[in-house]
Amino acid sequence: MVPFALTGAAAFAVALLSTWLGGAPDSIVQICLAGLLWGIPGTLTMVVHDRNRKRRRALTHPEFHTTD
Repeated sequence: MVPFALTGAAAFAVALLSTWLGGAPDSIVQICLAGLLWGIPGTLTMVVHDRNRKRRRALTHPEFHTTD
C-alpha cells in the first residue's frame, strides 16, 4: 500500500504546483495542498504499519523472511 500512498501524495504535489503556477482559483490550490498534507502522515502511518506487520508475521511464521 505504501507505493499507492506515495503515488497519491506525488500526484497532489504535481497538481498543487501546476494549479499554483497556472493561476487556478484559490479553492483548487487549497484542495491540492490539503491532499498533499493529508498524504504525508497517511504514508508514514502505512510505512509503520507495514514494518510492524512484517515483524509480527516473522514472529508467528518462522519460515517467513523479509528482504530488508
